[in-house]
Amino acid sequence: MAIRRMLRRSLSYEKRSNEVPKGHLAVYVGESETKRFVIPLSHSNHPSFQELLYRAEEEFGFHHPMGGLTIPCSEESFVDLTTYLSRT
Repeated sequence: MAIRRMLRRSLSYEKRSNEVPKGHLAVYVGESETKRFVIPLSHSNHPSFQELLYRAEEEFGFHHPMGGLTIPCSEESFVDLTTYLSRT
């Protein structure tokens, strides 16, 4: 009985961790290894972010190996950009 409860909790946590809140977008960022980020959709309107989207389109077209939008830049650069966008 306890094992079933633990399994249910584990599965429900996994489901919650994959959900994207309304008004947000999940993207995968990285050059060799990718990491998933959930960012506000409003970031996509900024010219710097649109440049990243353009680079993603050039590199991957509409096929994204992770099943979601993959952005080809370093994690550090992406974090710097999203931090800047969150402050403006």
